[in-house]
Amino acid sequence: MIKSEWFFWLVGAVFVIMAAQMLRDRTNPKRHGTAAFWGLLGVCFFYSTWVNEKSLPAEPLGVAVLGLICIGGFNFTGKGVPQTTSESERASLAARFGAKLFIPALTIPLVAMVCAVLVAKVRIGGSPVLEEGSETILGLGLGAIVALAVGMWVLRERRVSVPLHAGRGLLESMGWALLLPQLLAVLGAIFQAAGVGTQVREITESILPDGQKLAAVALYCAGMFVFTVIMGNAFAAFPVMTAAVGWPVLIEQMNGDPAAVLAVGMLAGFCGTLCTPMAANFNLVPAALLELKDQYGPIKAQAPTAVALLACNIAIVYLFAF
Repeated sequence: MIKSEWFFWLVGAVFVIMAAQMLRDRTNPKRHGTAAFWGLLGVCFFYSTWVNEKSLPAEPLGVAVLGLICIGGFNFTGKGVPQTTSESERASLAARFGAKLFIPALTIPLVAMVCAVLVAKVRIGGSPVLEEGSETILGLGLGAIVALAVGMWVLRERRVSVPLHAGRGLLESMGWALLLPQLLAVLGAIFQAAGVGTQVREITESILPDGQKLAAVALYCAGMFVFTVIMGNAFAAFPVMTAAVGWPVLIEQMNGDPAAVLAVGMLAGFCGTLCTPMAANFNLVPAALLELKDQYGPIKAQAPTAVALLACNIAIVYLFAF
């Protein structure tokens, strides 16, 4: 059986190898902090296996996460100059290979789909080839490995160090923001476990006028927007606001259609995604990769659309969900 832990170990090994490259890169003025950040993250991928098996305590892993937050938060990470092609060389290679450059990228979803749909059903000696419940993540990992091999074949590249240096450059460009979605997902779980939704519901019931459907709808959609801005993830905001307003007020008290209320409410949360730096993978990472002068440029461009869509979502729920 191919286990998901093997994939996580591979990811951790890649981070550790790249951390070693970063430590030797004297073009990075913050090479020690950068290497410490990604090396510590790589070690966490290995240590977490035993934490999950309850054979080792979880506290060191929590300390490591706090360490990552401190290293990133105090701006101890930087960017070096990876040993890769120049901009003119990349333009020349793009003109030379043309559409073939898309083959490695398309390989990843293709292999992931094959693993999730077909390989997941294959059994040898009564045991599945892929660990049950992890077929999709294993397909993604296998797809990345196959795509790497395909990319090196298409580009006629024989040195594995070349994609490693290129990947290191991407890591340094994205920086700590790459981990923000995972940290925010944990924050949403903490909010839910702490009963934030219950407290918001009590406050809502005390200030919301009885029978005011429009006010309740606006509060739910605006709350999804605001909590998404705070947590950077509409999926993290959804259980909080749904437990506070969506289900008890709009659905149970006002007999709203659950599918319509909750689906459009989630869309209202996505409006908040357009307006927050906390949604780093949508807003900050693209700005870093494109080397924009204003890292908040995407947010400024998206904000008018987000506000207009929020107003439309409120109108849609009010007019068609009851």
